[in-house]
Formats: sequence, structure tokens, C-alpha cells
Amino acid sequence: MIDFSIFREYDIRGIYGQNLTQDIVFGIGVALGEIIKASSPIDNNQNDSMHIVIGYDARTHSPTLYQWLKEGLGKSGVKVYHIGMVPTPVAYFATHVPIDGICAYHSVMITGSHNPPQYNGFKITLNRKPFYGASIQALGAKLAQTPISFTPSHTQDTSINALKVYHEYLTTHFAKLKNFPYPIALDYGNGVGALGLEAILDKLAIPHHSLFHEPNGHFPNHHPDPSEEANLTDLKNYMEQHNIPIGLAFDGDADRIALLTSKHSYKGDELAILFAKNLAQNGTPPLVIGEVKCSQAMYEYINKIGKSIMYKTGHSNLKVKLKETGAHLAAEMSGHMFFNDRYFGYDDAIYAGLRALELFLEETPQAIEAAIANLPVFYSTPEEKIPTSEEDKFTIIQRLHTLLQTPPADFPAISEIISIDGVRVVFKDGWGLVRASNTTPVLVTRFEAKDPKNAQLYKTKLLELIEHIKSEL
Repeated sequence: MIDFSIFREYDIRGIYGQNLTQDIVFGIGVALGEIIKASSPIDNNQNDSMHIVIGYDARTHSPTLYQWLKEGLGKSGVKVYHIGMVPTPVAYFATHVPIDGICAYHSVMITGSHNPPQYNGFKITLNRKPFYGASIQALGAKLAQTPISFTPSHTQDTSINALKVYHEYLTTHFAKLKNFPYPIALDYGNGVGALGLEAILDKLAIPHHSLFHEPNGHFPNHHPDPSEEANLTDLKNYMEQHNIPIGLAFDGDADRIALLTSKHSYKGDELAILFAKNLAQNGTPPLVIGEVKCSQAMYEYINKIGKSIMYKTGHSNLKVKLKETGAHLAAEMSGHMFFNDRYFGYDDAIYAGLRALELFLEETPQAIEAAIANLPVFYSTPEEKIPTSEEDKFTIIQRLHTLLQTPPADFPAISEIISIDGVRVVFKDGWGLVRASNTTPVLVTRFEAKDPKNAQLYKTKLLELIEHIKSEL
């Protein structure tokens, strides 16, 4: 029996041995293989269109999932190229740059990202585009309708060294960073980020101090999620003790990043401001995509020097929108950073980290801190999650949108309702967001205003409406 909860909006993710079983993973491989066979080849090259690269993260069960998935793909006649333990962006990279003479149009990264050790899953790229949303749901429905039992195909894979080509590419791309003037500290959280970055730092003679660089799927030191301030404590303490001005932290599969200086930890929207400012200073009016959780300060700043676009949360959504609009970059609050300027438009925390270091070649750490400190002050609440059910979360959002058309008399005056992803209610002095998570049965909320009192007011009034709706379900 298939657990449909593993087929999420952006990827396939579940618990090894519980809902990621041998039959299910093999079936996913068979179904993906059939989709690849039926897809139109890029550049009319039928042979290359049947090539797929597969990598995996540090989780102890990742190699086993690789074997099961490989057997399923081989059953459909897909040629499997093994790139071993790598950061997720290396799997994306291998669909854009030939590796050992191989051009692959498709990739699967076996990873649980920043989830606890028992989780794992698949981030899928087909024809160099994210495989997500309705496509993932359709794959799950097909497997539910026609279950597939594991039958070994004895697929022969071929190992290729994508990591080496990735190192060479980025070392050349960031040659200007050679002999970087500041020492940096890095926290890899025992994920796979060090496999991607350490060799580049060494080749460029960038002085660095690395914490938890050895991949360990049990994540013994702290949870590998740099979007949570608690997980940055070790890095902050190390920077303070050793007087290091710049720090970088990565999630488990190195597609999300946090930048730290001695006085500040930069969120995804603040990084977008820094990168947009740098583009403008170098003569390029920036076009930047943010998500609905990004601060109003980001949108206002970028619109003064270029143009911003607000869009849905989610790495797959932003990758697609980036290509559609031709924007220079996109940013997610969680630290997914996407560069279409000088790169391929996918989220790569290693690339983003090196782009961040470039900023310090033109401005001091103190000047970069001042660029953020001098922005208009907005008070924001932390992202909060309201438990609900998979069945109710989207219903609540729909009813909330309806209620806001004629809100209660004591509700703050509404300037605008943005329905790109959930409900972002814009008030005179701030905004409130309620959206349904696409990965868990919760509502995600965030509130921001020019003063703490209004931020709390917006939060209180919107949560009252949510509780009213929940009581009627």
C-alpha cells in the first residue's frame, strides 16, 4: 500500500523502511523511466535523452535507495550514471555540463535535505526542469493504481566524476577570489557541503576554518538546517572566539545557505538585497524574484534600483519562474538562492556562498552590515506553524480568503489581498501571511509591521479568523 504523503509538492520524501520501501522505490524508478522514454529529447538527441545521473547525500540508507531506484530505471531501459555522494547542486550541474563526455538531461538526487536522519527522498530533474507538483502527484496515483513489485533488472551503472568537473568549473568561475583577504568559518552540519566546497577553497587559497565537515548521516552535532537560529550557535561561537568576520552555514544537501558576519545573520531576503545591490553597482538594474514570506523591505529596496517579482514559496516554483522571466536571481527565506546571472538558475548553496564572498571584495564586512542596518525597520514575527490536517489546510485558506472580503468590524483596514500562495494581507503599516504548507499538514504564518504593536495586532486578528474557521470544520 502506498503512503501518498511521500509525494509532495517539490519532491518525494518519506521515512526509509516505512513508506520508502524496496517495492515503492523500485516502482518510482520504473515509472520515472517510462516518463523519460515518452518525453521529447532535447536537441533531437535520442541517445542523450535516455541518460540519467544519480547522486546521494550522507544518510546511511542513501546507497540502498540508490540500488533500488537504479534497478527500476534500468527496467525501463534508462542508462544510469552514478555520481556518488555529492551535494544536491552537483546533480543539477551534471544536467547542464558534460561529465566525462556524457550529456545527461535528467538527474535524481537521493536526499532527505534538512530533515531528521530517518528521512530520505528524491529531488528529480527531467529534461533539465524540476519534476514537481502535479507531475509528482500523477506518478503517485499511477503507482497506487498499478503497484509494482521489486524484480531485479541487474542494471549496470557507470560511474562518472561530476564532483571533479564541478570543482574545476567553480574554481575557474571564481578565480578573482584567490587569496581572499578575510578568514572565513564554515559549518557544514555533517552534511555533504564540504565535499563540494573544501577543494575550491583550497585551490583558491581562501583561509578557512571548517566545523562538522565530515559527512555523517546521523548528524551528531546539530540539525542541518541553517534557517533555524539555534543551529547557528556553534558557528557564531567559533567566529567570536577566533575573531573571524565571515561565516557560511549549509543544510544537509547544500542547496540552502546562511551568511553570517560578526553582528548579523542574513536571511534569504536580506541576501537578495545584497546581491541586487551589487548588480546595480556594477551597472545591471536587477530583476529579482522573491517569495511571499519575504520582507516588504526587500521588495521596496529592489524596486528602487530595479524590479522585484513576488511569487510562490518553493524551490521548484522559483526555478521555473526564474527561467520564465529571465530574472537575474531568486531568493527564498529559508536560504535557497537561485542565480540566473552567470549561472544555470538552480539553487546551489556552494555557488551562492562564493558569490557572497565576492561581495566582500568590494565592501568591508562592516559596510555590508550597514547596508542592512540602514534599511527601513520592520518588526517581524518568526515563522509559526499551526497544526491542521492535509484535508483541511487548503479549505481553511479558501475560507479565509472569502471572510477577508467582508472582515469583522474590528479588523484592521486592508490595503490589498495577495493570493499568489496562500493569503498575504497587506495593511497600512505591514502585512500578515497565512499559507498552507506543501510538505506538511500545517498552516505557515508570518507577520510584519513598522512597529511591534501592529505586528502583534495583525497576528492576533488573522489568527482569530483562522480559529473561527477551524471551529466550523
